[in-house]
Amino acid sequence: MTKPLDVFCEIPCLTEQSKQLGGVALQKKWFKSADKRIIGQYLQKFIDYNTEQFKFLGIQPYIIGSDQSTALTFRSSGFIGSIPLRASDTGKQIGDFVVMPRFTGRDRFEDYIEILDLLGTEINPEVIDSLPLASGKNFRPPLYLEAVKFIAALEKLTMRPWRKFDNIEKVSNQPTGQINWTKYINNEYKVENRLKFPARTNVLSEFHTEYSEIRYVFDICKSELLSANTPQRIKNTLRNKLSFLEECLYHHKPKATNYITIGFSDSPTVKNCKEQANRILNFNLVASTAWRVDFSDVFEKFIQHIFKEATKETGGKLYSNFKFHSRTSKHYSWELKHIEPDAIFQKENVLVFLDAKYKSNLYNKFDQSEVLKEDHRHDLHQIMAYSSFSKSDFKFGFLCYPSDQIEIKSIQYKNGINEATNTIFILGVPLKKESINETKRLLTKELNEIEKITTTR
Repeated sequence: MTKPLDVFCEIPCLTEQSKQLGGVALQKKWFKSADKRIIGQYLQKFIDYNTEQFKFLGIQPYIIGSDQSTALTFRSSGFIGSIPLRASDTGKQIGDFVVMPRFTGRDRFEDYIEILDLLGTEINPEVIDSLPLASGKNFRPPLYLEAVKFIAALEKLTMRPWRKFDNIEKVSNQPTGQINWTKYINNEYKVENRLKFPARTNVLSEFHTEYSEIRYVFDICKSELLSANTPQRIKNTLRNKLSFLEECLYHHKPKATNYITIGFSDSPTVKNCKEQANRILNFNLVASTAWRVDFSDVFEKFIQHIFKEATKETGGKLYSNFKFHSRTSKHYSWELKHIEPDAIFQKENVLVFLDAKYKSNLYNKFDQSEVLKEDHRHDLHQIMAYSSFSKSDFKFGFLCYPSDQIEIKSIQYKNGINEATNTIFILGVPLKKESINETKRLLTKELNEIEKITTTR
């Protein structure tokens, strides 16, 4: 598939070094008024012009080579998203820089949605004020991503009654309530109408205006989710949910609206559904600006989910995001008030610490990059610091990275003075739903082995 003309560069997240973009080629396409003889200066100016945007998307640009061989290359982090860029020779807007998920499916967001649906959470894209994206709406999160979130919120809403008072006019045999006397006078000349009082009363009902507006948004989402814009795998997952919800809303007539009012008295479930409905209604009105999604958060929750499943098999407990608070008489401004491993597995006297890092280490096992070494050194020191909170002489930690395949290896660090041993497991997990069962089986085996080691020594 050819790259759109309004995209400056497109790379996957966790790319250690992208394909080189030659300075002369960039000058011909993007920086046409730049001087070829000093193209390196223009590339540096290009980086300076777009520093804030690159920082927002977690991109590190590098200039390599010199003279006519000068080129640009990029390192991406755990963010996906799009940012607009400015040219270095004119300062005018050129193409967008796009970072996409590291998934191999035909649609960029299929695996992403499956994982979020499994975790029962949502990761909302962050946006900043910027120039409109040159690629317009081509590289922003698609509508079906928001529609999936709305369907999940609506499911929760339909699980419990949502009634409101509607002020309606009914004919009463007694003059009680708010009587429409003008209407009564116009009809009371007939004897049979003298005891018919048109009165407005409050009736508690599910058939109120706001539910009708929600039904209107549901119809928009259903149309989008069953359209050609939505990947087939997601359609198949949602068909039964859509049929069930349509049956639940069968008696609610849709009422067109541009905005659903959120009241102070709305319950959290109602408020969440309304907020997501308004995102759907405003989707085509929001300007396409710089946006990003942090996959580090997704990967952390994914690893926690797998460890929870393994914990059930071993009979232990898992503490997610457990905090170790610091105690001191006076805190310096740069001090950490607490440290927080992603999870702690505990069974009797066994403590195993885990930390999930959405980094490219296992995609570049034999790369000599100093940046990769420093990243791993930092991660290793962190997991060993967490492991120090175990009272046992045999300490264990899991350092989890994304990988193309499920893999595990252990590294032992032994203190020759007191024989204390720290075993760190490097666990590679593909960020895909189908990898869960095999990873769980592998983890269960390792956790049982750890238990045997600590109880026999």
